[in-house]
Amino acid sequence: MAKFENCELTNIFLLRRGDEILLQNRVSEDWRGYALPGGHVEPGESIVDSAVRELYEESGLTAKNPRLCGIKQFPKGGGRYLVFLFIADWFEGELRSSEEGEMEWVKRSDIKNLKTVSDLEELLRVMEDPDLSEFQYVVDGDDWQVVLK
Repeated sequence: MAKFENCELTNIFLLRRGDEILLQNRVSEDWRGYALPGGHVEPGESIVDSAVRELYEESGLTAKNPRLCGIKQFPKGGGRYLVFLFIADWFEGELRSSEEGEMEWVKRSDIKNLKTVSDLEELLRVMEDPDLSEFQYVVDGDDWQVVLK
């Protein structure tokens, strides 16, 4: 069995302000709707630094004391797509949007009324529940099932 596989490294960020969370209303055709900000880890870049950088690029906000709170994964192109999940309650800067979508503070209780990306609720559950740390898509043919651990 091979010890290595192709892997794409990414991150997303749950930034909280009281009872609100920062969401991006994404305009991309392949992942449209309200989602958490994030992006790719650059070659040689720290995982934590990549999450802070992506949050800043998409929102103008710099997270203070970011904490790794889980991982999301799914198969992609014969390898694996890994998403490092970060959370923070402290930040500085002025909120702005980017070409990827409009940034908005949304009350956590109002998310159910928004058109979100398909797995946002399960993802938030992993990020907010200290007893969970992994979100995995298990694929069986055309059927993708979410497994939370």
